[in-house]
Amino acid sequence: MVRDEIISACRICGSDNLKLILSLGNMPLANAFLRPEQLGDPEDRYPLDVVFCQKCSLVQITQTVSPEKLFREYLYFSSFSDTVLRNAKEISERVISQFGLGSESLVIEIASNDGYLLQFYHQRGIPVLGIEPAYNIAKVAQEKGIRTISEFFGRSLAHKLLEQGIKADVVHANNVLAHVADLHSFVEGIYLILKQSGVCIIEVPYIKDLIDHREFDTIYHEHLCYYSLTSLDKLFRMHGLVVYDVERIPIHGGSIRIFVAKEGSREVSHSVKNTLIDERDWGVNNFEFYVRFADQVQALRYKIRETLFSLKQDGNKIAAYGAAAKGTILLNYCGIGRETIDFVADRNPKKQGLYMPGVRIPIYPTSKILEDMPDYLFILAWNFADEIIDQQRDYQRRGGKFIIPVPEIRIL
Repeated sequence: MVRDEIISACRICGSDNLKLILSLGNMPLANAFLRPEQLGDPEDRYPLDVVFCQKCSLVQITQTVSPEKLFREYLYFSSFSDTVLRNAKEISERVISQFGLGSESLVIEIASNDGYLLQFYHQRGIPVLGIEPAYNIAKVAQEKGIRTISEFFGRSLAHKLLEQGIKADVVHANNVLAHVADLHSFVEGIYLILKQSGVCIIEVPYIKDLIDHREFDTIYHEHLCYYSLTSLDKLFRMHGLVVYDVERIPIHGGSIRIFVAKEGSREVSHSVKNTLIDERDWGVNNFEFYVRFADQVQALRYKIRETLFSLKQDGNKIAAYGAAAKGTILLNYCGIGRETIDFVADRNPKKQGLYMPGVRIPIYPTSKILEDMPDYLFILAWNFADEIIDQQRDYQRRGGKFIIPVPEIRIL
């Protein structure tokens, strides 16, 4: 069982040569939304310090929060994002075609959420198995007909699956590897459940996009690690697996999708070799490079505060869109609360009626935007800005303006 702790050694290579890049201070848990009756209670806060391993180049936070505390009851439902659904449908169709999947195949997704991805395989008659530790979300997937196990994934669960004769042709792991404290148990588990000819497809936010676009609000306690292909290549090779292909995708502010197979089963592509070279030239192994990122983040924090406070002083009404985890970090790090933001709107009914962690701004349905017509809508879920602006065409037609904070604050 992983418990709350502050690490002193790298999560991949075990080196104690960790250097501080950036401290965001003591932060609430990004998805620990408050019920009305909790508003008088203190909130748990944990340090949010980002460090760089000088041996293997992994960027990581030092604080581990128990996954039982973070993920057993979860309010992020992937199906509420049209962008996520579109991405899932596209990759499922491509994988079915590329690997010739059919009724005798098996697709497993680790951290399968509400079945947002596996449903597309299921609809094509391909057997699926979801692994989702959040009880409430696993129940939703099961109600859709998606066979789902509500457990945390690692070598222990992999051995249980093997005892049942379960091995996968394809394993998906989207936006989960960053959440994993025991990386070696997780990757060993993948090796165990993957057929000799099988493929594991993993999507993670890409450290290059995080750094280049100053995406500091992507850093929160659920995200323990921030990956380059360089660090991922080292991790998987330690367990008899090889990253044989890689591609960059725009989702979540910039991610990479890697294709992993057992050693010797597939040839490593030129894209992997070229990306490793590009990362070296970019500065992936250079601590001073990350220090510049910290300076840029502090400057962006100042600009965000200055812009919002100035608009408020001029008598403007400001609301926010997207009760996202990144919104919790941005608001708390920038010190922006109810004195500036009237409310947060979100499509997810599970979040409506709750309050943002730390700053305690109320969360309402998106219908409140047109009811109140704030002068500005501050897009906290900026990684879905195009989708949100498209949804809010009526607001824009009535004179509403949008504020996008990252990579630099802009008003549309």
